[in-house]
Amino acid sequence: MNPLHAQTIASPQNPRVKEWAGLLDKKNRERSGRFLIEGVHLVMEALKAGAQLDAVVFDTERGWPSELTPWTKDVPNLEIFAASPAVMAKCSDTDTVPPVFAIAAKPAVEPASLYRDGALVVVLDGLRDPGNVGTIIRSADAVGADAVVIGGGSVDLYNPKTVRSTMGSLFHLPVLQADLKELLPEAKQRGIRLVGTSLQADNSCFDHDWTGSTWLLLGNESNGISAELSSLTDANVWIPMRGQAESLNVAMAATVLLHEAMRQRYYA
Repeated sequence: MNPLHAQTIASPQNPRVKEWAGLLDKKNRERSGRFLIEGVHLVMEALKAGAQLDAVVFDTERGWPSELTPWTKDVPNLEIFAASPAVMAKCSDTDTVPPVFAIAAKPAVEPASLYRDGALVVVLDGLRDPGNVGTIIRSADAVGADAVVIGGGSVDLYNPKTVRSTMGSLFHLPVLQADLKELLPEAKQRGIRLVGTSLQADNSCFDHDWTGSTWLLLGNESNGISAELSSLTDANVWIPMRGQAESLNVAMAATVLLHEAMRQRYYA
């Protein structure tokens, strides 16, 4: 669609705007199966990945982001709107309102990627911080992991803060939300090794063999993996540290562990 012919919306009270702004709340995201993508980079990554977008909305004062033109011109049924700054502000929870946002459908993720022979999957148990979850998804994307699974008690994957913190990696690999109490026993039955972290572990992450089918379990920022799920792990590892830092936060730890897994799989 030519943005010069975009529909214009000036009033924050417009029914469309109220619907879009409603996606800032989890209950409306769950009811509609839609979520917000904010900023030029994220919208472009979604378009490149073929995500299902219903609408792209840009700020009339800042103009159409020309970087998006090659990616929007052939997208079927995509609506483009030019909106006033007041509309843009109503549909964002950031201090600095982005120049463009999009409405996307939550993707349907097939679980087949979880069980691929040799799969590397990251499993999150009760992570509450959107920045941590987003960073872990980026790290999983960076090492070529097969999927990320987000368990109950974790922050909503489609929370705008979580979506922003993935920096587009949300669209690069399967990310799904699931009941870990059902999923982990099934993984074990399929011969997948469940690996957790513990300061009392016998093996460092550099001694552990990451080359087989492995699911890496990462727990809550304060309490770690729940006792029930921890009892299911086949192995636990620790991350060696030579300095005086007490610990790494969960996103940093995930990055170290995932890169060691990648090193063993592709660079050993």
